[in-house]
Amino acid sequence: MVFYFTATGNCLYVAKELDGSPISIPKVKQGGKFEDEKIGIVAPVYGGELPNIVLNFIKASTFKTPYLYMVLTYGHDATDSAEFTYNQCKALGKEFHYVNNLLMVDNYLPNFDIKREKAIDKRTPELLVQIKEDIESRKEYIPTASKQARTGHKMFRAASKLMPALIDGSALQMTDKCIGCTLCTKVCPIGNIVMENGKAKRVNKKCEFCLACIHACPNNAISLKREKNPNARFLNENININEIINSNNQEG
Repeated sequence: MVFYFTATGNCLYVAKELDGSPISIPKVKQGGKFEDEKIGIVAPVYGGELPNIVLNFIKASTFKTPYLYMVLTYGHDATDSAEFTYNQCKALGKEFHYVNNLLMVDNYLPNFDIKREKAIDKRTPELLVQIKEDIESRKEYIPTASKQARTGHKMFRAASKLMPALIDGSALQMTDKCIGCTLCTKVCPIGNIVMENGKAKRVNKKCEFCLACIHACPNNAISLKREKNPNARFLNENININEIINSNNQEG
């Protein structure tokens, strides 16, 4: 049993490699009681931490299993995310046996140019093979973070407080280029985008800032005030847009 949260397909790709029928967290975000021989969670880390929707799912759930593991995807700097997440979950009464990071394309548009990101060989397939072997053998592994990694995480948290628009989604701009295709409403994992007079509109400031909407828009009608490359968007090459919709659509 594998649960996942995805915006552009990275975590869905990983989850499918680990389990043939992974379960989308936005579809079961209310949590529940789950039992299996192995239970895994695949999620991205934003600035070294789990997205709220994932953390809330973990809080609301009970996992009965002899082997509980987590794979955290990141694109540039993992900081102390594995250690931090392990301790965070342990404090909630959920102790993981294995937590590891996986380097993938970074889709965070304020800081990274997707075109350049896709050109970098991050050895993702090779690293994923090792993770799969670890899980298959039920390896127990919680990495100990360096002082530098912990400091990097603290610095990012401090910087984030100075940029609330990149936390609550206010930085997202719905422009007149919108053609009313409704894709953004279907990929938003919290149902925070609606159509009004044929145009996309954010409902409120509750936002994961996962950027699923901006990457899915076929007409670049959603943008940010600050981007490294406004013309570049990303969808994992092993995943199609319908899979993202099926994972996140709050209306279906």
